Amino acid sequence: MIRYYNDSITYRLREKRLIARWVKLIAQTEGYTAGDVNYIFCSSEVHRKMNIDFVGHDYFTDIITFDYSDRKGSGIVAGDVFIDVETVADNARIYGTTKTNEMHRIIAHGVLHLCGQKDKTPAAERQMHRKEDKYLKLLEQMKAAETEN
Repeated sequence: MIRYYNDSITYRLREKRLIARWVKLIAQTEGYTAGDVNYIFCSSEVHRKMNIDFVGHDYFTDIITFDYSDRKGSGIVAGDVFIDVETVADNARIYGTTKTNEMHRIIAHGVLHLCGQKDKTPAAERQMHRKEDKYLKLLEQMKAAETEN
């Protein structure tokens, strides 16, 4: 089940049901089944503290993913995906996109991490970005199909 929570902020993700279907489809396309995936939207302050405490990095980042997946056994991906809403908004300005588009990219990024996609090398980062683009197009197709019905 895909769930959404707020921690220390007020944030409203639009089209939650559509996004949940999309996340499940991303996992399926990557060869997995989406189990319990929690998206937790938080402030930069909370996110940075988590980055320090759990990852050992003292800087702002847009996403931290805690992976509880069983990709080799049951093929179920699960985890907690913490998203820094403020950094996502800053990145949208930097990359010249909308906050909504950047948030969708980060949501896809999180489930791709749960599916085992890495992004620590330049080649892996390029592959991650290509997959994000592919799945953002899929989301647009899903929205268009909903509009038609």
